Amino acid sequence: MQRRTFLAASLGLPAILKGAPASAAEDKLTVLLEWFVNPDHAPLVLAKELGLFAKHGLAVDLVPPADPSAPPRLLAAGQADIAVHYQPNLYLDVANGLPLVRFGTLVSSPLNTLIVLEDGPVKTLADLKGRRIGYSVSGFEEALIGRMLGSTGLNATDVELVNVNFSLSPSLLAGSVDAIIGGYRNFELTQIAIEGRKGRAFLPEEHGVPLYDELIYATRRDLLGDPRLPRFLAAVEEATTRLLADRQAGWALFLQAHPDLDDRLNRQAFTDTVPLLAKRPGALDKERYAEFGAFLKERGLIEAAPPVDAVAVELRA
Repeated sequence: MQRRTFLAASLGLPAILKGAPASAAEDKLTVLLEWFVNPDHAPLVLAKELGLFAKHGLAVDLVPPADPSAPPRLLAAGQADIAVHYQPNLYLDVANGLPLVRFGTLVSSPLNTLIVLEDGPVKTLADLKGRRIGYSVSGFEEALIGRMLGSTGLNATDVELVNVNFSLSPSLLAGSVDAIIGGYRNFELTQIAIEGRKGRAFLPEEHGVPLYDELIYATRRDLLGDPRLPRFLAAVEEATTRLLADRQAGWALFLQAHPDLDDRLNRQAFTDTVPLLAKRPGALDKERYAEFGAFLKERGLIEAAPPVDAVAVELRA
């Protein structure tokens, strides 16, 4: 208890007792995560632990998915109010008729990378010609590969794409493939280092792929007028500000909520992720979204680039 009081004070807020019952005046809000809890979710965890959601009159339930592909469908079906989602996937969901829309940003930078081993034969993207690239999910990752290779004069027919399921780093380390696409810059590089090797990452945004938000907050279009949503964003923004001001205290508080994540991988992931968090989660760069929609159309993932307001909005408090 004394430790929690110290941490909360160091982040500029009164201590909040974990597990305290929600006030009857608080509005409930269910947020589906896109994956199990990890440092990507630090603003959400801290907003809950520091009582920032409660400060804004919200009782927020953060729910990791049993099936990582399910949150968009569950959100569309009314079984949650918000889902943490991926900007690229949102376009595909909207094209398939799901009534979803982005109203906030969690991670405002791509995390996806193409990774090779530092001591391997691939020193530049051009060295991938005739080599094997492992991937997990068809569609967007193949689009990334195509554009990145195109920046060097190659195309997808110059490489062999190998579906390694979700065994990205192990496949690379075992020599089954020469590179992997879909590994996150804040996780896979550290996983490789833990195994005693060093990885080299080629960043999509440095090789022809438009910038995009890796993780976003999505809701149903019919909830856009819900007053809970601006309050949710206000709490998350305040949590992010506190975290950036005192990262060490933020990490310690994150661990108090999830002590099972106290290992080398998550410590480094936390350090690598914090600078990539959206400092103004409600802000929307319409030009960037338009450019990314055009990219998805060009790569054949959607038939037409949608108007920005068909996939993303900026809420007004």
